[in-house]
Amino acid sequence: MLRFSRFKRSILITATASLMLFTACAQKPDNSGEFKPGLKTDTACSIKVAGNYSNFESLESEFERFYEYYPNASLNYVYLDDYNNTISSALMSDEAPDIYVTASWMLEDDKMGPVFENAEILSDPSLKIDLDCVRKGAKLTLENGDINMLPIFTRSYGMLVNMDIFEKNNLKVPNNYSELVDVCDKLKAAGYETPIMGANGTTVAGMYYAFDFPLFCYDVIKNPESAAPLNAMDKSAGEMMRPALLKLKDFVDKGYLNPGRCSTEIEDDYNAVIMRFFEGDVPMMLGSGDMVSGTLKRESKSEKFQSNPFKYKFYVVPIGDDGGYFLDAVNLFFSVNKNSSNLDMTNEFIRFIMREKELGNMAQIKRLITPTNDFSLDEVYSSLEGFPEDKSFSYQETGLNDAVNKEFRAAAYKVANGTLTVDEAVAQYGSLWED
Repeated sequence: MLRFSRFKRSILITATASLMLFTACAQKPDNSGEFKPGLKTDTACSIKVAGNYSNFESLESEFERFYEYYPNASLNYVYLDDYNNTISSALMSDEAPDIYVTASWMLEDDKMGPVFENAEILSDPSLKIDLDCVRKGAKLTLENGDINMLPIFTRSYGMLVNMDIFEKNNLKVPNNYSELVDVCDKLKAAGYETPIMGANGTTVAGMYYAFDFPLFCYDVIKNPESAAPLNAMDKSAGEMMRPALLKLKDFVDKGYLNPGRCSTEIEDDYNAVIMRFFEGDVPMMLGSGDMVSGTLKRESKSEKFQSNPFKYKFYVVPIGDDGGYFLDAVNLFFSVNKNSSNLDMTNEFIRFIMREKELGNMAQIKRLITPTNDFSLDEVYSSLEGFPEDKSFSYQETGLNDAVNKEFRAAAYKVANGTLTVDEAVAQYGSLWED
């Protein structure tokens, strides 16, 4: 089984660039400049991309941009039903895709063996794919140093802020926990009964994951010896959850967050969250980057937003005493079929899209976060520009497994909804998640 190392995720950057991870792309003129074709521009071939998005407009946009250099190439996107169960057989068929969607969880699943047995090593220097363009938290490196998955879209977790409400009340978006508490007090005094809302559930798109899971992860990274007992479901390891759960409990007790009201007014963690936010009376709405990606198409579907539009931005929740934490997560990877009959042109297309300009274009169309360091392309995500590197990390860097993730989500939900005290949740670590 292939596995990746949290200690090797950034080994591909140079010594100089490692000191300046958030400006690495800007230091590479070839990346931000004009693309230089590496093959004969009259080359004719057909390339198939397989994935699990039913609609992939941003990729089709890249097809058109690629044709400007290779007008005789033909690229097609194929949506596969039940993708996770069909991609392995598709790769072994006579009509195998040249490029296909992958995810980090597949590395831990033995059933996905064929997916990576067929994957080309994209970190091979001879391919000249610019991997330095990818920021640290979005780069996934195997234990042997190879990279066979390239990030196309990323997401994070935080809150949409109604900037008009803040401006109307002469408030600034908070930068740390004490400022967040102060802002919530002022918003309540101004008549906003529940300053922060979100989906009251245990999913990663629910409000508890966005609110304080990054703080829990940050505490684990600061105490790396805690990862092993947490992964082993050692009851004593539940103490690591206490700081984050205490802040959550405090927020609920002070009425800044009302789980009951959220359940009544928000039916799901995607469409309903967006439409409730567009009603215009919620100062801060918790959720994931996937939720943010759905906002643009839903602006026109909200009568209240159409009649009273307002400016909004995405921010990480400033849950820490010294600020918030950017939990970096890849939404979608691409891998290349090493057995492709058009491997040279397939790699040329990958080299084309793995540039700051093209990745930014794709992210902007999808309204997801680019895997590069340039957050300025979409005003909604502009708050992430220049985010401190020491507060930016991926879940893989914690060394935690998925079971820990679920335990925390269950603990947060039960504490917030009053079915467990913080002490009880900590003591019951290892038996909190209910399938």
